[in-house]
Amino acid sequence: MIHTENLTLSFGGTTLFEDVNVKFFPGNCYGLIGANGAGKSTFLKILSGDIDPSSGAVRIEPNKRIAVLKQNQFEYDDYPVLDTVLMGHAELYKIYAELESIYAKTDMTDEDGLRAGELAEQYGEIDGYTAEADAAKLLSELGISESLHRKQMADLDSGEKVRVLLAQALFGDPDILLLDEPTNQLDYMSVLHLENFLMNFENTVIVISHNRHFLNKVCTHIADLDFKQIRNYVGNYDFWEKASQLASKQRKDQNKKNEEKIKELEDFVRRFSANASKSKQATSRKKLIEKLRPEDMPSTSRQSPFIQIKPKRPCGGDVLTVSKLSHSIQDERVLSNVSFTMHKGDKIGLVGQNSLSKTTLLEILAGNIVPDSGVVSWGSTISPGYFPKDNSTFFDGSVSLIDWLNHYDTSEDIQYVRGLLGRMLFSGDAVLKPTKVLSGGEKARAMFSKLMITEANTLLLDEPTDHLDLESISALNDGLIAYPEPLIVASHDFELLNTVVNRVMEVTPNGFFIQDTGFDDYMQSEEIQERRKRILG
Repeated sequence: MIHTENLTLSFGGTTLFEDVNVKFFPGNCYGLIGANGAGKSTFLKILSGDIDPSSGAVRIEPNKRIAVLKQNQFEYDDYPVLDTVLMGHAELYKIYAELESIYAKTDMTDEDGLRAGELAEQYGEIDGYTAEADAAKLLSELGISESLHRKQMADLDSGEKVRVLLAQALFGDPDILLLDEPTNQLDYMSVLHLENFLMNFENTVIVISHNRHFLNKVCTHIADLDFKQIRNYVGNYDFWEKASQLASKQRKDQNKKNEEKIKELEDFVRRFSANASKSKQATSRKKLIEKLRPEDMPSTSRQSPFIQIKPKRPCGGDVLTVSKLSHSIQDERVLSNVSFTMHKGDKIGLVGQNSLSKTTLLEILAGNIVPDSGVVSWGSTISPGYFPKDNSTFFDGSVSLIDWLNHYDTSEDIQYVRGLLGRMLFSGDAVLKPTKVLSGGEKARAMFSKLMITEANTLLLDEPTDHLDLESISALNDGLIAYPEPLIVASHDFELLNTVVNRVMEVTPNGFFIQDTGFDDYMQSEEIQERRKRILG
């Protein structure tokens, strides 16, 4: 078990959490949720010992090992992939490295031999002789091919590094597993493996994720960080959401009833407080009024934007035709002979292990990249709107947010622009913030404001849930369900894919596969997966 005692963290005059007392037990998986900036990642860093709290303490049972998903992709660039995974078990790797250094000597001494014998015995006691095989198995299951296992981490792309670091955290059956956004940059097959691993994991897991489907699959409890406190709830994310909404409604309803009752009592007191025969009753009612005063409802850090994209005009029947599209980047093939047609009513989920393939296809469709070969033909009625994965070029200036968005508004109605920003949680002086200081989540919400202004009748969305909190993701999900026109969305959010798309397309450097079905059917059907393997290899 791991638990906290009166844990408080304050800095710069801001208190993230205060006097937190919470326990995490073996056999449970806790989904740590809360608004962006609430302190979720900071809390995990305190549990792991990377950050000291302002006051209070973290208590861990003796001889229990904590494993943490590292966030710095470049930390292990000087090490081989397999070694990086083994480092997840510090004691094991220390013995492993010392043994390797002894065996590498050309002239071993008797002392070296004795030391090697001691280390070999210790290594066997902690299952060291199966460690490399176990690490290799983990890597393969997370999509890291055997050909990469002996390469340097520096030779891997960012998505591959994330999967290696995840294997490092999972390696060696840790007693307490701390995972901060483990599904980021994972392809859907790797996410499925991680889900299966965690559902069968018998120790303690605390995980931060904005992937609702993932939280629903793996979590036995939800640890809610709000009001500067952490409270544990039994059940997955959907259960917590319904229960918390019901509790909030019940409290508001009770406060409303109390207010009505107070008005009746106050009226009685006013009428009869001077009446000697009624004075005792008036005094009694005054005391009752104090008991009925509505509870002060603490101010939650959670807020939900309102995302509603209304097309200026409906699209015609001829939407998009793509024929024999191929493209390479720096002599590396990322798209090969992609051909498909998108019709009115199509909502296509774009999936695949290679994120560069998906982004390149969307960049070509948006007109930002000219393909090496092939043809992209948009219908004459189509006005596409694009949400890029990397939006940094949109925010490199020093203009205010309201001036930035007003630049895209042809109506020149500043109140309309201000209203759009308000719906995206930019109110008051927040609209005057320079765009270059916006956080990742703020930039994403600003881009949705821009998308709403364009009134596009076809959407191209590349990982639109990145940087968003759970409330914003739910709002986006609802907005895309309500959007009446075609769209293509690349996303790792299974819930969004399950509820929005009616076709699935997988793109790889070697080819593509498209299926006229919902995402859940695409994932669950053995027939579809067998056909997919035959085509993609």
